[in-house]
Amino acid sequence: MASGTSRDVIRRGLWVLGRAIREQPRIFAVAVAGSVLFGGLVIASAYVVGAVVGDVVVPAVEAGEVGTGTVALAAVALFGISVLRVVGIFGRRLGAGYMQFRLQAAYRRRVTRRYLDLPLAWHHRNATGTLLSNANSDVEAAWYPIAPLPFAVGTLVMLVGAVGSLFVTDWALALVGLAVFPALFALNVVYSRRMAPRQARAQRLRAEVSGIAHESFDGALVVKTMGREAQETARFAGRARELRDSLIAVGRLRGVFDPLLETLPSLGTLAVLVVGTVRLRQGAITVTELVSVAFLFTVLAFPVRAIGWVLAELPRSVAGWDRVSRVLDATGEMPYGEVTLDDAGPATLAFDGVHFGYEPAEAHLPGTSVLGEVAFTVPAGRTVALVGPTGAGKSTIASLAVRLVDPDAGTVTLDGVDVRRLTAASLASTAALVAQVPFVFDDTVRANISLDRPGIDDEDVWAALRLAEADGFVAALPDGLDTMVGERGTSLSGGQRQRLTLARALAGRPRLLVLDDATSAVDPRVEAAILAGLRAPAPGQPAAASILVVAYRRATIALADEVIYLEHGRVLARGTHAELLATVPGYVDLVTAYEQAEQERAENRTYDEVAPLPTGLEIEVDR
Repeated sequence: MASGTSRDVIRRGLWVLGRAIREQPRIFAVAVAGSVLFGGLVIASAYVVGAVVGDVVVPAVEAGEVGTGTVALAAVALFGISVLRVVGIFGRRLGAGYMQFRLQAAYRRRVTRRYLDLPLAWHHRNATGTLLSNANSDVEAAWYPIAPLPFAVGTLVMLVGAVGSLFVTDWALALVGLAVFPALFALNVVYSRRMAPRQARAQRLRAEVSGIAHESFDGALVVKTMGREAQETARFAGRARELRDSLIAVGRLRGVFDPLLETLPSLGTLAVLVVGTVRLRQGAITVTELVSVAFLFTVLAFPVRAIGWVLAELPRSVAGWDRVSRVLDATGEMPYGEVTLDDAGPATLAFDGVHFGYEPAEAHLPGTSVLGEVAFTVPAGRTVALVGPTGAGKSTIASLAVRLVDPDAGTVTLDGVDVRRLTAASLASTAALVAQVPFVFDDTVRANISLDRPGIDDEDVWAALRLAEADGFVAALPDGLDTMVGERGTSLSGGQRQRLTLARALAGRPRLLVLDDATSAVDPRVEAAILAGLRAPAPGQPAAASILVVAYRRATIALADEVIYLEHGRVLARGTHAELLATVPGYVDLVTAYEQAEQERAENRTYDEVAPLPTGLEIEVDR
């Protein structure tokens, strides 16, 4: 069973190499040409050395004098061959390196592009650390054998030429070559079979170590505040030790086989000298031919290793390719349509009989139903608030509204058109989502808001900042719009990050704005000012949009034209805030609980104060 598996690894590894050659045929041809030139010159150098020894050195020793012209000619021949060998090495290495790095760059782009095409449901089932490993170390591993591949192909050509030259020289010496060369190849095959499971395990552990490290770094605040530093360190150390032991197993196997691979050509040279001496006494060969064949076996030791390098890296290549192809072959992308909406005025959003459930993290587990028979409308230019307890499906509705996910049943429409029929550009320009957890790029304020979108200048950026009540703190920053905000906006407070991401959405002048509790970190008065500005913007500011807001605060909910009350993924009631307060007990209890929690938080903190954390970070509570 193990043997069959190893044979399959070699077969699949050769298929991966074949794919690389098909994708980069010209570069591969250049590299192989350099390798073949080098291999041919290795054989030629062996016969030149033999000629120098047999026709120059031996006669000179016998005669007791050295012919200057003959020595000069031999030196020129050896120097010329050495120069041409350098040319071959340069072509081989340049072509192989260019081919390898070009493939790695191309497949990193393909993997990243695929990540962006796949739906959020697929991303939810895959750890971030694994995805990082796919785009980095797995792509690198898949094409790692490309570096020695042209050398190995040239070596095969060289071996054929060497065996042929041996038969031309003497059949007995050729038999020695036929014994040594297949033994080298067989040893390399055994080496590859033993290495396959070790390399596959090491590649898997690399991804797991990367995943744990990413979780620990990304959740540093939770780890430190919960006092979990020792536990996280131990978790990472345990998996790192497994990776260490796995790599040691790889190195140990390499340590066993490398001396054998080095020894076989030396034994071949010894066998050639023994057999050659007998044949020399028999008069079957000359001193020149014996020296040439012995030297040939000596110089072949290093090139033949190239075949071993390729075979040794095939298991790692296959493991990397399997992980990369899992991403490239993943299904579930959401194709866009060809319909484009008009850009005039606020958009109308409608949900009609929408059902949705999240797929399980593992295929054998049941899915999770989140929404059932959801139906409501956000009329053009109006504000609708979504209210409900945790897990009611509010964030899922927000994701459906901007088509981050598609419904399992029912339709979501913008201006009467199913969002699945819209082009990507039309959907992006029509609807914008501001998520509950703001994401800020490690860039300037200007770049974070404009995102290099065409048609957004500094005037548009400032207009969006004013509407998001963010122009004041941005103007006070050291470099204004050119201020670097740090990774994930670490130089800003939570409320500042939320207002910055809101301004980012507003700068694109969306016709529908979806706010998923997007102002939870700002003072209620600032939140009320933001929502009031969105409903009736001042002259020169971005055009008014329809608004769907996931709301918790009573003041925010009261600003909505209509409130949709959800429980367990279903719409239980709808109406104005006052109507629901008068008719829906569950709504009253929820809003009251939110209000009490808000009052308690307000009593325990002072807005606009800065409190240093033990880590040196600062949190500014917004006003």
